[in-house]
Amino acid sequence: QVQLVESGGGLVQAGGSLRLSCAASGRTFSTYNMGWFRQAPGKEREIVTRIDRRGDGQYYADSVKGRFTISRDNAKNTVYLQMNTLKPEDTAVYYCAAGAYYGQWDVWGKGTQVTVSS
Repeated sequence: QVQLVESGGGLVQAGGSLRLSCAASGRTFSTYNMGWFRQAPGKEREIVTRIDRRGDGQYYADSVKGRFTISRDNAKNTVYLQMNTLKPEDTAVYYCAAGAYYGQWDVWGKGTQVTVSS
């Protein structure tokens, strides 16, 4: 089973950009679908985006379409989340997750804080 460590969070002004990274340990990274989730204060955790094992299939929440891009590098055991044109409502803890099967998330990272100031 992989272990996940997120990085790249921080404080950014509205309209700015951040790139999150999620590094996975283990040699089975390429067998997992990967996703990014977020949880804002007082709200439930929600899916932001996901990418399948080979990177062919992607899903984006409506709230981030056209602004966020997920990608993965299986040779580096890493999944990325490029976030552009950030808005204050994007402020949340962002979590990386790995799932062996579609719709199932088996492993979670500890999260990285993203704060967007207005």
